[in-house]
Amino acid sequence: MKKIIVLLISVLIFSCDNPSEENKDFTTLFETSKGTETPEYNDVISYYTDLSEVYDEISLFSFGQTDSGKPLHLVVYNKEGVYNVDEIKNSPKNRILINNGIHPGESDGIDASMLLLRDVVQNDSLQKKYQNSIICVIPVYNVGGALNRNSHTRANQNGPVEYGFRGNARNYDLNRDFVKQDTKNAAAFAEIFHTVNPDVFIDNHVSNGADYQYAITHLFTQHNKLGGSLGDFLQNKMRPELETSLVNKDINITPYVNVWGTTPETGFSQFFDSPRYSTGYTTLFNTLGLMVETHMLKPYKIRVEQTYELMLSAFDFTENNSEKIKDLRAKATSEILAKKTYPIQFKVDREKFRTLDFKGYEGEIIESKVTNGKRLFYDKTKPFVKETKYFDEFKVTKEIEIPEAYILPQGWHKVVERLKNNKIEFTRFKSDTILEVEVNHIKDYKSRTSPYEGHYLHYNTTIATSKENIKFLKGDIYIDTNQNGVRYLLETLEAEATDSFFNWNFFDTILQQKEGYSAYVFEDVAAHLLVDNPSLKKEFEEKLQNDEAFAKNPRMQLNFIYKKSPHYEKAHLRLPVFKVR
Repeated sequence: MKKIIVLLISVLIFSCDNPSEENKDFTTLFETSKGTETPEYNDVISYYTDLSEVYDEISLFSFGQTDSGKPLHLVVYNKEGVYNVDEIKNSPKNRILINNGIHPGESDGIDASMLLLRDVVQNDSLQKKYQNSIICVIPVYNVGGALNRNSHTRANQNGPVEYGFRGNARNYDLNRDFVKQDTKNAAAFAEIFHTVNPDVFIDNHVSNGADYQYAITHLFTQHNKLGGSLGDFLQNKMRPELETSLVNKDINITPYVNVWGTTPETGFSQFFDSPRYSTGYTTLFNTLGLMVETHMLKPYKIRVEQTYELMLSAFDFTENNSEKIKDLRAKATSEILAKKTYPIQFKVDREKFRTLDFKGYEGEIIESKVTNGKRLFYDKTKPFVKETKYFDEFKVTKEIEIPEAYILPQGWHKVVERLKNNKIEFTRFKSDTILEVEVNHIKDYKSRTSPYEGHYLHYNTTIATSKENIKFLKGDIYIDTNQNGVRYLLETLEAEATDSFFNWNFFDTILQQKEGYSAYVFEDVAAHLLVDNPSLKKEFEEKLQNDEAFAKNPRMQLNFIYKKSPHYEKAHLRLPVFKVR
């Protein structure tokens, strides 16, 4: 990590009397193009480099590397300046992190942030207003996608003229990569995130789906999932106050319209941001998360301007509620641990909803002029305001007891690497040790039949548990759950959690047996096993009587006995994550 500064002899001699710096023009391409264009990646970084050279309040740092081969940058505004990134983490000020260009075709936040930071440093009243805040901006997260510039891939989008591509340099969708961290981008983001430790996180996006009158929508992290006092604060304080702030600016805003191929006035539910998504990930560390979703069918100029205003409103809210936010975040971990249990699966509660005065357009199904079928058509000459059900309450469908600790054998390097990336604290056994632990076996699971972000993702996972004495080796990992990253541990190491490491295929080698038997040899062994084990023989005979498919399948019968024998390998289906109770 380094601050990017240019040391010129003339600067040392003439200090700030250099007219080239005083007169540097920070008008953006967005402005000169009258709101129709967005700059190329290199021009964005050059803009912030120049801004950091002219204004001491702006610093530009680089972190790690992305899949494109270029580093990830972080722009920091602080009234007193920042010269070392450790100053951010240790500061008592409000810390806000803004992420832009995760999908570079969705460039609204890139332009809005350039305008916003420039305006803050050039406006004394704004500097005074945000003197208690450190504003951190990732100018372009998906560097590889930004370099892959075109004018066509956002087929439904109304500007800008040119933009980047959704996939990164390795064609990953980075907004599905926050927990699994397949990309260098995600690892660099984690470094930035834990360096800043933001109180509030904003991720700027563009979307459509349905058509409606709003140019901007919000997607707060799901409040039941965030849970506890933080979740209540988000739902009952932060969300309504931000909505009111924008309405007072004559900007209509609504929750993200989570419908595809249908009309929203029939009702829609909140989007559930599991930890693969940015706000789902930041929630794991008790950060208040918000995605901005402007509507791609609206003019680019309006979208950027409204993104700008929403960010200002978020800054104001954070300033006005600084003490409360920091207090809630400080108490969040102890609040989670005090409950003893943790929810890992949710579903929409269809019995609870609130009513929105939704501003939409009449939709109808008409004959297609292209295909021989029908199509959905929104008639913009027929705007409406209708009472619409919005389902933003989710209920828990699966809870687990929080263990005292997890133990992970040291050989699972990719998991250990991600624990380190996310500042998870752990120790290592100093010698071989036998402990009684809870063991989880994968009981059942389903897998996607087509690849999804480089994986064949598992889902509907269930486990069977038992207690066993396990010998752990010197160097194996002991992870106490009493730490700030407890949510991260529960969401990744509990196999049944939506975005667990098991579901993302990190442990797939346990799903395949490595040893087996030849039937003609094992027949004699099986016969002796049944003689020597009356309880096994009884269980076997009962299954023959009660399971018709089993009774008709000799191969299944022999395999049943094999799996009950000491010859069956212990590693098969056994999750290499052990729990200390």
